Amino acid sequence: MSFSSHWVVTIAIGAVAVVLVLGLINMMRGGSPNTSQKLMRLRVLLQFVAIVIIMAAIWAMGG
Repeated sequence: MSFSSHWVVTIAIGAVAVVLVLGLINMMRGGSPNTSQKLMRLRVLLQFVAIVIIMAAIWAMGG
């Protein structure tokens, strides 16, 4: 796994974590349900992208 793929995987996982935390904060503050719904959809999309990136990195390693 090259150095650049480590960074891409880290950024993808970090993006998922940030959106998850934003959603939790919105929910705890009693924020808009529409915002919660948008954040949940964005999190699911980012999780899909992260999985694709991780699988591509594993494939690139030959594993």
